Parts: sequence; structure tokens; C-alpha cells
Amino acid sequence: MKLKVLITAVLLSLALPAAADMKVVKQAYEIALSDMRLPRAIGGTLAFKECDDCQYVRLRVSADTRYQINGKAVPLKKFRAALAEVEEPDQEAVTVLHHLERNQVAAVSVNL
Repeated sequence: MKLKVLITAVLLSLALPAAADMKVVKQAYEIALSDMRLPRAIGGTLAFKECDDCQYVRLRVSADTRYQINGKAVPLKKFRAALAEVEEPDQEAVTVLHHLERNQVAAVSVNL
């Protein structure tokens, strides 16, 4: 019995350094459509706030930023047009994926 406990303890101690090496690369925000300001151009900035009392967070976008509606990639112009037609922006959730190392938006997606 003691041998099993000893082996388990050794194996667990070997697994701990592997878990410590994990690094967060991207962070996702789920926000209301009414709390988001889309960029006007491909190299602009996207602004959003996480709560009603929060300050706006501004993040750069680039040509690599993906805009998705219902899982389908669309150009920024079409994305802006589709979101402008939403009747109740407070009720629609938008997911913003922030690439932390590059400090820019990797993707913006919405299900309408």
C-alpha cells in the first residue's frame, strides 16, 4: 500500500512543473453589442466596456482580425452593416478575442 502511495506522489510531483509552464495567450470577452464600438478601418481600434460602470477598453485591430457572423467569416464592412441593423443591441452578445502577446484583437464574433 505504501508503495502505491509513494508512486502516486512521485508521479504527481512530476506533473506539476508541466502545469506551471502553461501560459495564457488569448483572452475572451463577452459583451453586449450596445457596449462595443467597431473600427471604421482595417487598421483601427475596437472599443468596448465589460460592464455598465467600466471604462472603455481600446484594442487595435489588423488585417488578421476575423469578423464572424453565425460562425461565418465576413469582411469588416459587411460585419458593420449587419450589426447596424440589429434592433435590440442590448440583447445581443458579442465575443471579442484578445491576443495578449500581440495586444490586438484576434476575432470578433456574434450569433444573430
